[in-house]
Amino acid sequence: MDDKIKGKFEELKGKLTGDKPEELKGKARQKVGDVKESAEELRRRAERGEAERTDEEPPEQRETMEPR
Repeated sequence: MDDKIKGKFEELKGKLTGDKPEELKGKARQKVGDVKESAEELRRRAERGEAERTDEEPPEQRETMEPR
């Protein structure tokens, strides 16, 4: 969360001052914050033993088609 807040501040500061590199730096820092949050959520799920949900069935549960 810290990176997202700092990034938003840098982005706004860059917009207000017309400093495009500062604005882009802020946007990048916000993305870093997003990635850190996602990683933290995955770590929590792993600790709780939750599997990542997918639309695809695990290979051992798929029906195989036998050629005729």
